[in-house]
Amino acid sequence: MPASSSRRISSARRAPRVLVGTVFITRQVHFNSAHRLHNPARSERWNREKYGPCMNPGWHGHNYVLEVTLRGQPDPDTGYVMDLGQLKRILQRAVVDKCDHRNLNEQVDFLRGINPSTENLVIAFWNEIEPLITAGRLHAVRLYETPRNFAEYFGPDRPATAG
Repeated sequence: MPASSSRRISSARRAPRVLVGTVFITRQVHFNSAHRLHNPARSERWNREKYGPCMNPGWHGHNYVLEVTLRGQPDPDTGYVMDLGQLKRILQRAVVDKCDHRNLNEQVDFLRGINPSTENLVIAFWNEIEPLITAGRLHAVRLYETPRNFAEYFGPDRPATAG
């Protein structure tokens, strides 16, 4: 076999190069839920003043958009921080399957007793998602209640950093 053929075969079998650097990957999922913002320890007047129509005893709903960002180095074999399909399955199991078309106050076990403000939801979602992450590190959980209103959480005792 000529030397040039031998070189072509060996170079074709080499793994592709993976660059070194910290990468942030984000997966977005959607779900629809109802909730009521209400503090039973406070008066109805206080609740009306603080929450307005969001304290409606008949509930109200949102088309939520959840974005979860992982931070990590690309794997040398795959080039992925984590397969985004795998991250989608984790988010589906941890949040969407439990919250979609549910009343967040009454039907979601991990939210029992929690006032389901967007701020509280991102913390609760972090707590559900973080133990399931098998590659990279959970960096941020962002939840859009509306296209203009969202909350973002970077984990316990971690400073927020501009993305």
